Amino acid sequence: MKKHYFFLLFFILNFAASAQYTRLSENAEISILTIGPGDNLYDRFGHSAFRIQDAENDIDWAYNYGVYDFNTPNFYTKFARGKLLYKLAVSQFEPFLNSYIAQDRWVKEQVLDLSYSEKKELFDFLQNNAKPENRDYLYDFFYDNCATKIRDVLVSVLGDKLKYTDDLAAEGYTFRELIQQNVHYNTWGSLGMDVAIGAVVDKKATSWEYQFLPDYVFEAASEATLATPAGSKNLVKETRTVYDTEERNDAGNFFFSPLFIFGILGLILVFVTYKNYKNQERSRFLDLAIFLVTGLVGIILLLLWFGTDHSTTAFNYNLLWSFPVSILFFTLIAKNPPKAWLSRYVRLLLILLLLLTFHWITGVQVFAIGFIPLFIALAIRYIFLNYHIRRNN
Repeated sequence: MKKHYFFLLFFILNFAASAQYTRLSENAEISILTIGPGDNLYDRFGHSAFRIQDAENDIDWAYNYGVYDFNTPNFYTKFARGKLLYKLAVSQFEPFLNSYIAQDRWVKEQVLDLSYSEKKELFDFLQNNAKPENRDYLYDFFYDNCATKIRDVLVSVLGDKLKYTDDLAAEGYTFRELIQQNVHYNTWGSLGMDVAIGAVVDKKATSWEYQFLPDYVFEAASEATLATPAGSKNLVKETRTVYDTEERNDAGNFFFSPLFIFGILGLILVFVTYKNYKNQERSRFLDLAIFLVTGLVGIILLLLWFGTDHSTTAFNYNLLWSFPVSILFFTLIAKNPPKAWLSRYVRLLLILLLLLTFHWITGVQVFAIGFIPLFIALAIRYIFLNYHIRRNN
């Protein structure tokens, strides 16, 4: 709710700031603002914006590409389908800054070493982009967000004069590894993303692609150069810390983490399976629950793959453990005894788990660490289930 009013404030100030259009003086400054992570999952990756400051014309504005409207018709449907439009909003810098200070998030500023004509061109570009007919864009987490917009606007205005280095990608991180720099791998937020996003994020990112994260926009700008008639110079002439705070630790309590919780669930599943085997019986409704839940998850993942415009949810091999076809057999598996042909389907589920392991080992897709106990427990359960069905038929 607080975020809703925060964005509402941006829209109100956007109208006021846009109405005050004027040209810049030669002493105007244009900066890249980089904001650190917050406490919520949607804040964990930080934020980027432009700042234009011109004391002679009483200008101190923030240009923020990370705004969306909660009152958009069918907001949640559009968000889920990857069709939600984000906006460029213009606000006075002071309330923009104060909103992040209130969230105790650090703010750094990189003042750009631009000529007067380059400042005017960049200012005009942002002013034109902030018009109601131009300000909306289709958000993409990796390729078109608040951070990549900073890079893209600079390239649009400065053209071939602006040179970025390839040093950012020296570590060879994949998109998923870059995400996990901001979201701890053994948290529920990380698990949710690891389930929803597919193998497309397990390829190595280029230095250009690293800049979907604000931290790397900051680093790229620090190393970028600008060609001038007198030679090459650094894009950034000064870096300031506007507000500082302690680094956040999002690892959380291990006893509430996915690895611990699914470890307990996995042990329970293995224990029940052992008791079933020892007593030559079967907990039918446990198998029903497994088929139902994994089938439903699989259907959701299929919809995210084929029914949305999200670039990150394609080729998701989590379908190997959450096989959607299981939803067709959840009542049949609960019968006593189940049909003999179901043993062949259970063997298929085992083969899919082996394929998942192969995909993981070979790096085709990395899966959520917290699911390791679940995968082991499912494999043991399917082995028992195949044995039990064949034995009773």
